[in-house]
Amino acid sequence: MAMAGREQRGGGRTDRGGRNDRGGRRGVGSDDGNEFLEKLVSINRVAKVVKGGRRFGFAALVVVGDQKGRVGHGAGKAREVPEAIRKATEQAKRNMIRVPLREGRTLHHDVKGRFGAGRVVLRTAPPGTGVIAGGPMRAVFEALGAQDVVCKSTGSANPYNMVKATFEALGQTMSPRAVAAKRNKKVAEVLGRGPEYAAEE
Repeated sequence: MAMAGREQRGGGRTDRGGRNDRGGRRGVGSDDGNEFLEKLVSINRVAKVVKGGRRFGFAALVVVGDQKGRVGHGAGKAREVPEAIRKATEQAKRNMIRVPLREGRTLHHDVKGRFGAGRVVLRTAPPGTGVIAGGPMRAVFEALGAQDVVCKSTGSANPYNMVKATFEALGQTMSPRAVAAKRNKKVAEVLGRGPEYAAEE
């Protein structure tokens, strides 16, 4: 009985303090032999009601990116925290998208995203601005590799909705080169500038 109590208390410490123990996932790149930066956005204890009572587990939300324009997110559930994080990380790596970055540091244009009750606004920013974003959105842009961006969440504070709304917005971003190719024009014509901007992406 005492052992069961210790196991439960240990599980609680893992839930509350696991973020610090896995600081590599929370704030710093994880060196698991790959080039991806893993960010643990949220970890929740969940319960499933079964015939014998409640069965507790953990749900993890993870963002993964290569800091070079590719980023993905995933969610996982398991009886133990490490297994939930592993499942979420694998799903995030399978669902990665490529986002065009202007000069490798910011978005090409302002964009809005929406998912469920989550609404976000992403805006380009001049050099030196930094990543101005809250919690879940900051994790996405740090994993993405964006250095200057201003974000605002105007809807739900639920991290799942915020992350999915952010990805919905990022999926709408297009580089001038992609727009020019779609319209059969030159980049300078799309931007409305002179020939010196023709090579800009």
